[in-house]
Amino acid sequence: MNKDMYIDILRLLRGAVGRKLRDTWRINSWFLLHDNAPAHWSVLVNDLLAKNNVTTLENLPYTSDMAPTNFCLFARLKSALNGRRFCDATDIIKNATEELKSIFFTK
Repeated sequence: MNKDMYIDILRLLRGAVGRKLRDTWRINSWFLLHDNAPAHWSVLVNDLLAKNNVTTLENLPYTSDMAPTNFCLFARLKSALNGRRFCDATDIIKNATEELKSIFFTK
């Protein structure tokens, strides 16, 4: 994808956020997370985002701690926790940790 096409997509995204998430748009509390593709970090794209006060989140650099072989865990974890409700972040962490332990330590 080239930067001009990405700028057009960003303009469409801004319009969609404005229409569908009016309150979020009004107080400018939405964030954009895009990957490290060269078109996403061009000067034109950064100028557009800055001009429109769009807050962006940066992707972390690659880490070997999250090797592609570990990605299969997320599907299993998501499946095991699907449909369950949690009270707070501590409850989520506790349940996710227990589920991961059962994945790793069940023979």
